Amino acid sequence: MIAVMCLRNFSSFGRAALLLSLFAALSACQRRGVRSEHSLEPVDCVNPYMGNISHLLVPTFPTVHLPNGMMRIYPERRDYTVETLAGLPLIVTNHRERSAFRLSPLSSHPDSVGRFVTYEYDQEQIKPYYYRVLLDEPDIEVEFAPAYQSAIYRLSFAKDTQRQIILLSSLDGELEATGRSISGYQTLEGKTRVYLHMQYDRKPLRVGVRDEQTGRIVFGGHERIGKTVALEFPTDTRRLHLRYGVSLISAQQAKANLSKEIQTNELDMVAKHGRHEWSKHLGRIKVEGGTAEDRKVFYTSLYRTYERMINISEDGRYYSAIDGQIHNDEGIPFYTDDWIWDTYRAVHPLRVLIDPLKQQHMLVSFVRMAEQNPEGWLPTFPEVTGDTHRMNGNHGIATFADAYAKGLTGFNLVSAYQAAKKTMAEKSFLPWTRIPKGPLSKYMDEHGYFPALRIGERETDPRVTLWEKRQAVAVTLAAAYDYWTLSQMARFVGKDAEAQEYLRKSYDYRTLFNYKTGFFHPKDDKGRFIQPFDYELSGGLGARDYYDENNAYTYRWDVQHNPADLIYLMGGREQFIKYLDETFRTPLSKSKWEFYSQLPDQSGNVGQFSMANEPSLHIPYLYNYAGAPWKTQRSIRKLISSWFRNDLMGVPGDEDGGGLSAFVVFSMMGIYPVTPGLPVYNIGTPFFERVTMQLDGGRLFTIEAPKASATNKYIQSAKLNGKALDRAWLKHSELIEGGTLELQMGPHPNKLWGANTPPPSADPLPDQERRK
Repeated sequence: MIAVMCLRNFSSFGRAALLLSLFAALSACQRRGVRSEHSLEPVDCVNPYMGNISHLLVPTFPTVHLPNGMMRIYPERRDYTVETLAGLPLIVTNHRERSAFRLSPLSSHPDSVGRFVTYEYDQEQIKPYYYRVLLDEPDIEVEFAPAYQSAIYRLSFAKDTQRQIILLSSLDGELEATGRSISGYQTLEGKTRVYLHMQYDRKPLRVGVRDEQTGRIVFGGHERIGKTVALEFPTDTRRLHLRYGVSLISAQQAKANLSKEIQTNELDMVAKHGRHEWSKHLGRIKVEGGTAEDRKVFYTSLYRTYERMINISEDGRYYSAIDGQIHNDEGIPFYTDDWIWDTYRAVHPLRVLIDPLKQQHMLVSFVRMAEQNPEGWLPTFPEVTGDTHRMNGNHGIATFADAYAKGLTGFNLVSAYQAAKKTMAEKSFLPWTRIPKGPLSKYMDEHGYFPALRIGERETDPRVTLWEKRQAVAVTLAAAYDYWTLSQMARFVGKDAEAQEYLRKSYDYRTLFNYKTGFFHPKDDKGRFIQPFDYELSGGLGARDYYDENNAYTYRWDVQHNPADLIYLMGGREQFIKYLDETFRTPLSKSKWEFYSQLPDQSGNVGQFSMANEPSLHIPYLYNYAGAPWKTQRSIRKLISSWFRNDLMGVPGDEDGGGLSAFVVFSMMGIYPVTPGLPVYNIGTPFFERVTMQLDGGRLFTIEAPKASATNKYIQSAKLNGKALDRAWLKHSELIEGGTLELQMGPHPNKLWGANTPPPSADPLPDQERRK
């Protein structure tokens, strides 16, 4: 526009000359490799800062790592608004919660120092494969690039008159400096050790140890042992390279990991390799069209789905915190660090599509974890320090059922089924516990629901955690879904009678359905609904007396395996749609500060709907089941455009290492797996004119949606491989064989398209069971 306005002030000859110069400049830019927004590679569209300031709870962190790699770091700060760094990180050992070791470069010798130094910083730059920052006070430029189990730092000192001192600290462990290397370990939660071996490209003048009582650095000789060691380098050191390996097995293995991955001090080469790895993984989904911001949101979301699980196999061996032993991986890598309550819904199903071999390796890891613990139970929140049972449910079962239903067979299904069966039979349903069943769980086994306390009633069971409470409705609904996925597994292994019994249990959510209100309503141990009751606010902090982190408006829809029966319970399609609309349109009854002080996880609101937490992700797709796919299309466009943006506050709630991001990836492509365990994808509305997925065996599946945009969000008609498609869902078999889904888009809804063939739900019960 500026160029056009300027042209008006020139003669015809001058305008021609100016146009020629503009075209010449454009050609020069193209020759120099300057790219338009549309020609950026996927890795260049990733913005690690997206969501680094939280709306209320935990932000995203700008993680620098390779896909599913053990080596992960992010700046040591609470969130983006913090103006200082607490040293430099060496490895994040648990997504968003824990790191090991700290590195602190100094330009002077202070009288005393902590285990790490707090820095003011500037000029920070973060890419998935590269980190750069300027530490202001010592005037040191820091650069970092990771491999899978090793990494390299480059420190550039501004003045050669400085005293170059490097502090390396193990917060709970020991380090030994000898010659040009440091080896040591840090202990996590009293049992898991992270080992380190670091090499530097200049020999230090002397080595010191920090006195833990006084904070003074005591120098002497070239070999020292302590929790915090100090290296002093010659004052003419302008650049220093620190490359290191990490291990969960031993310091010797850490050294081997470094030797295997990084044999150079050329940080740029390591970063180039990291960029190549990211390009390879992100390139499995190619999007064309849409806006530049849409592409950045999409590829940033895809990047986040690779933050976990992490591969911790090292030269064919791995340390498992489940039993505290080192195992041979028998050629199949071992993965851990997963919050399954968050990831079973979309992260695991996404890997089934675009990285099936890795998904099978993760499922083998789950089976190994069950075999390694004395109870034989499946994990729920496996981490490098062991399985921490958080939240509710046993949704690891769903990952097996979903993968096998979609044709993945590279794991022992019978062993997985036996572990799943044992878990549901023996393990307590109580949230945030890993104990055998007690009276409350046994009551649920007999009556089909978890009994709730009346409002204000004092807890009587010491097994119930003070903070997490009973979550009676949430626990009941979670178990119903788990029993359904278990029934699927039983059917897969040929246990038809067991499959039928678990299918019957999967309908136990009916025991809490209140036909008068259309909500799932808690009951006491006498079978009476808790009264009086407020579906928005009852349940205390996080509604945890009855639900979990979200209120009854969210859990009204937590029957993701059986929307068809939910429609039946609610009185038919029309009433079902009315209740869905009510969820999106009922305003908060309190001010935001009052509401969020009680329900801090239920942010990202559209009415009572929360875009910020995983139990809500499937809700906008439920219109498809009631004959109104156009409402799904409208909702998805609005929700993602409103709540997922390419900016510092661009994520509405706790992202949970891919939990929310995988929803964005699927939804922006135009499909979503509402029911993990069924080989089906709901069709929503694509954000791009073309999406191409690289599938196993070199096959491609393409979603073409010419003219798709924020305005043209409604599907007018569809074709699958050239044949008319009048349903708002795809079979996995139709997708995985490769082909093309063509969607004609428009600005006005076609309310008839896909209205008469709803997506599948769970199998109905036999007549005799339905009458019970």
